[in-house]
Amino acid sequence: MKKSMKHFVLLAWFVATATCTWAQNQGHCVGVVSGQNCDELRAITTAVPFLLLGPDSRSGAMGDAGVALSPDVNAQHWNASKLAFTEKEMEVALSYSPWLRQLVDDMQLAYLTGYMKLNRTSAIGASLRYFSLGDIQFTDDGGQVIRPFRPAEFAFDVSYSLQLSSRFSGGLTARWVNSNLTGGVSVGGADSKAANAFAVDLSTYYQNDDIRIGDKDATLAFGLVVSNIGNKISYTNTAQRDFLPANLRIGGGMKIDLDDFNSFTLIYDANKLLVPSPALYDQNTGEVLAGRDDDIGVAAGIFGSFNDAAGRPLREEDGTVIIENGKAKIEKGSVLQEELREINHSVGVEYWYADQFALRGGYFFEHPTKGNREFFTIGAGFRYNVFGLDLSYLIATEQRNPLANTLRFTLSMAFDKSGAAPMQNNQ
Repeated sequence: MKKSMKHFVLLAWFVATATCTWAQNQGHCVGVVSGQNCDELRAITTAVPFLLLGPDSRSGAMGDAGVALSPDVNAQHWNASKLAFTEKEMEVALSYSPWLRQLVDDMQLAYLTGYMKLNRTSAIGASLRYFSLGDIQFTDDGGQVIRPFRPAEFAFDVSYSLQLSSRFSGGLTARWVNSNLTGGVSVGGADSKAANAFAVDLSTYYQNDDIRIGDKDATLAFGLVVSNIGNKISYTNTAQRDFLPANLRIGGGMKIDLDDFNSFTLIYDANKLLVPSPALYDQNTGEVLAGRDDDIGVAAGIFGSFNDAAGRPLREEDGTVIIENGKAKIEKGSVLQEELREINHSVGVEYWYADQFALRGGYFFEHPTKGNREFFTIGAGFRYNVFGLDLSYLIATEQRNPLANTLRFTLSMAFDKSGAAPMQNNQ
């Protein structure tokens, strides 16, 4: 292998290793320990979080990274603007992910997606995501069964993407969301209802396939998506309305052709929810001591999400928060630190042989105070004629994950104008 190739492989190894090492060494304590000013659990919660679940097995095997991954049919979820760069005239895919399979056998996430090229530079896409929470029994205060119910949520998307130049594209996605978790059963004396929402995604994608690393051809890519910009939703007419999981996803990737048969890809994604961070409230009066009240509009929540963290309050030896002028005294630098902790990190690698067989791996990290999701992923892909099959497997390293030790799969099929076309590697 050439010296320049060795440098690239070492760089890829360093990025993946440094990310894992940094994540694993983020020391923290929770609560108050002997008067220490420790981190507090402030995970951000939203309505319909299923919208952020990675539905397909290709990105699922790469640490849930996909915003700058080479275009394929599942770009509808990760970055719809990539569809303008797809090579096939049309492609469809079906993904299936069992949920909490070690506990129940009737929860699952299904995802059907497809796209069609309108011409060389534009494409339309559509997808249907369905999340079933299994069968449950509603009971009254006396434990008597009211009726059985099967809660479920779904989202239907349509998108349009256009190449704005030979290397840059933009995309717009419209989304209808329905979440029926109660079936109309009275909750707290109020009649419940299915929640509905309308949201949009704005996406961009850049790829440059005119890159050389030594004597090897390479492709550099970047992507950015702001997703789930939409109205707040509620399951009753009296309850406070909740934010959709508006999200900023940004990332980059590099694919290098080692020779005529082998290629290697390294990608990285960073995600941040664009909704208010949890504030610190006075337990007696309900007044905001640090951070901001989340009873604000969608636009204010999105733009304020970059500097609204509460930070780490300073405390007395007995654990009491130090108050000055009606506000909690906050440790210097802790607000920025908390904002950075709200960024989730994904690193993925992919190896292809002869455009027919792929091996994949990845790592995902979320800070312990923001949810504590941390896991490794592995997977494989196969292409034969018009068909494609991708498999992924998740290995949790911290708290138990709903997809831990679960095999997920994606089936895909590609077509050209005359009908079926041989499937090529979507790199």
